[in-house]
Amino acid sequence: MPYDATLDASTFKEVIDFQNTRLTVGVFSYNGAPKKLQISRENLIEEKWSFTKLGRLNKEEAQAVAPIIMKAIETM
Repeated sequence: MPYDATLDASTFKEVIDFQNTRLTVGVFSYNGAPKKLQISRENLIEEKWSFTKLGRLNKEEAQAVAPIIMKAIETM
């Protein structure tokens, strides 16, 4: 069964902007399933945001994301 965006419910979402990248912390539930935490990365390439692998976080990114993860967990 293919992915259906109408079945993906977001209950929390916060974006952290850095210079040429941004991280999004969200809590999602697909088709009524248990809520799950998602962290995604987008890079700014030629004036357009493009999704990429999250990969590793540098210290600045990790420090910025940690308190937001705790806020997201409270909504689960």
